[in-house]
Amino acid sequence: MVYLWVDGSDPNWQAKKNAFTGKADETHQADCKGRYANNDELKYSLRSVEKYAPWIRKIFIVTDNQTPDWLDVANPKIEIIDHKDILPQESLPCFNPFVIESFLYKIPGLSERFLFANDDMFFNKPSNPDHFFLADGLPIIRLSNKPFRRLAWFWKEKIQRKPLLNYRRVIANASELVKQKYGTYYNGKPHHNIDAYLKSDCQRVVEEIFKKEFEAMRSSHLRTDDDIQRVIFSYVALAEKRGHRRYVTRKESFHGQIGRGDHYKTIEEQEPLFFCMNDTERSTDNHRENLTMWLNNYFPKKSPFEN
Repeated sequence: MVYLWVDGSDPNWQAKKNAFTGKADETHQADCKGRYANNDELKYSLRSVEKYAPWIRKIFIVTDNQTPDWLDVANPKIEIIDHKDILPQESLPCFNPFVIESFLYKIPGLSERFLFANDDMFFNKPSNPDHFFLADGLPIIRLSNKPFRRLAWFWKEKIQRKPLLNYRRVIANASELVKQKYGTYYNGKPHHNIDAYLKSDCQRVVEEIFKKEFEAMRSSHLRTDDDIQRVIFSYVALAEKRGHRRYVTRKESFHGQIGRGDHYKTIEEQEPLFFCMNDTERSTDNHRENLTMWLNNYFPKKSPFEN
């Protein structure tokens, strides 16, 4: 399993980022505080792994010269991967998750079948490998069913003349590239939760199928509207019949917002297989404090990954 992790409160990291990109705009969707805030989600996500997915063999945590102070790095199941270990020099320093995610296949020792999660994603029920890969070895590709997504986004951009938010734009970029290459437009949106991939397929997408497009993205140190979201790996797998599409409901995969009190209630009542609690430009420090308290109550048992 692979995580991306950053501690946006680290003065050294802040100095590096501010010198390169300027101070974060609290209201900007692509570069707000919520993109980098550390609410100790990783600690509780690892507790969820220990509780509900102990079969995971190895956990890689991809960071920018940082290590959580609570993490037991001596645990043989944990390995810290620095950006410079997998990213080319032209990408460094990198504050763009879309770029970082495109190089995960370069992690030394990464297995052919792997899971990916941001640190705000959590297992919520006992799971097994069959929840992610079927008997043929191919991944289950979980998407949110949005049959009219392309039409809706066309209407917004071309008719209403309103730009898409960055996250939607980079998903649209992935969809259009796959449409041009394979003739199929996939309307399903990422379910924004734990995903399954084949390492070799990720490598082929980046180094062969869309080599030119990914090379152009390498120097995007910060999110841009020209980036490509990692859902492109899943769309290519579907186009090549190397994955099994599954549309999810919030009872299986719940994507919540930390500022929505009703979303915590939904998790407790509906008990989805996994959930994400997203920190965004609409979040406040009070929301972040409430999240940490809730997670500590929800996953109270300390894991072997902690000092």
